[in-house]
Amino acid sequence: MTVRRAADGTIELDGICPIEDAELLQRHLLGDPRATVDWRSCVQAHASVIQVLMAYRAVLRGPPDDEFLRMHIEPLLNMRPG
Repeated sequence: MTVRRAADGTIELDGICPIEDAELLQRHLLGDPRATVDWRSCVQAHASVIQVLMAYRAVLRGPPDDEFLRMHIEPLLNMRPG
């Protein structure tokens, strides 16, 4: 499983996160919208997973393990409306 909840409540994204992980990620964030999402081990994420992170404005612990995610996606997720 590439999306799991750690003992401390952190939501972890690990490896390649396919489309099927978006629903599980959403359920975890619905249960605790202020949970930190640790994506330091994430090497690929389907657009639906990224959309869930954007919709919930998840607090991220990173950077992710993938250069594309670091360079192009992480800056978008770290933007906060102001």
